[in-house]
Order: sequence, then C-alpha cells, then structure tokens
Amino acid sequence: MKKTLMTLAVLAAGALATPAMAADCAITIEGNDQMLFNIKSVEVPKACTKYTMTLKHTGKMPKSSMGHNIVLTTTADANAAAADGMKAGAAAEYVKPGDTRVIAFSKVIGGGESTTFDFDVSKLKAGTEYTYLCSFPGHSFIMRGVLKLGS
Repeated sequence: MKKTLMTLAVLAAGALATPAMAADCAITIEGNDQMLFNIKSVEVPKACTKYTMTLKHTGKMPKSSMGHNIVLTTTADANAAAADGMKAGAAAEYVKPGDTRVIAFSKVIGGGESTTFDFDVSKLKAGTEYTYLCSFPGHSFIMRGVLKLGS
C-alpha cells in the first residue's frame, strides 16, 4: 500500500510539472483607441523554434484613422524602421518593402479585428534588445514594447 501511494505521488508530481516545463511560444497583445499596448515586455523562450504573436485591436475606430500593427526590429533600428514604414504608406502595411531591419510584422487592423503572425526564433540573438511597435503614423513612439530572448 505504501509503495502504491508513493508511486501515485511521483506520477502526480510529474503530471503537475509537465505544463510548467513546456515553453509558451505564443502571446496575444491588445491595442486600443488610446494608442496603448496592454503588454510592454515579452520574453520569448529559447526553447521555441517559432513564436506566434497575435494583435487584437480592442478599440472601435477603423483602421483608416486608428489602425494598429506590430513591427518587430532591434531596439537600435526601431525609430528608423518606423520612419521608413510611415513613408511606405498604408498599401505596404506601414513597413518599408524588403526592409532587412524588420524581423517580422503584422498587417494593419482596425477596431474589433485581430491578426496573427509568426517569426523564426533563430533570428533573435541572446543579449540583444528588440522592440515591437505600431508603425501606423504617429503611433510608434507611444505604442511599443521590449522583446528579448529568454533562457
């Protein structure tokens, strides 16, 4: 009886530990009509090969006046990539076509919409700080967060 209880206890402990060990390779970030992201810092687990980001626009305004996207770049390149994105315009999702500074980006969405994109985690380097931002005109200095590669 004692041996059976010990075996069950070990199995239960293993079952409880499994979810905690699994890497969470996705996140949902919300943007609103006040030009704010609800999450300001993201740590991507090193164990992930692909990371999925979902942007949910919780506001009501249309994308023509309060559109949001997510553009991921190094922090060093963030301001220049955002400026070039604004120049690229709405047809290019406010991302300069072929911009090598941009690791990944989403399409621009309006109130009530959501969009999802993936990126290859091998593009991230340990010790490098990344920024995710909204490149819609006038949003990039307010709507941004920090992303880093975790352990």
